[in-house]
Amino acid sequence: MPESTTLSVLINRNWHEVYEAIWRPEDFPKWASGLSKSALTRTGEVWKADGPAGPVTIEFTGHNEYGVMDHSVTLANGTVVYVPLRVIRNGADAEVLLTLQRQADMTDEQYAADVEWVRHDLLALKGLFA
Repeated sequence: MPESTTLSVLINRNWHEVYEAIWRPEDFPKWASGLSKSALTRTGEVWKADGPAGPVTIEFTGHNEYGVMDHSVTLANGTVVYVPLRVIRNGADAEVLLTLQRQADMTDEQYAADVEWVRHDLLALKGLFA
């Protein structure tokens, strides 16, 4: 049965300000170490990067008025990982939510490590607004 975990971080800024500051794909390496160890380079409509487990190709949702920053990551082995990511209003603040979907071949330990990695990345994102 599919499993997912939604993690979030509250940032004491207006949600729209946070979205506008981080929606660009080239800004993801500033905080999303689970996506890329290096700068992203654009090739047509996709982005390429060196991910933690090798080269990846990433397709991002375009800029929008809803705070949606979903992206699909194609791993070197051809596996496509869909990553739902949102910036939403929470009172006067912003909440950034990322849903991690467990991959079919993941052990419990690997999934738990991924959850912690995302938690770490979201805290790094929050730190950009400190």
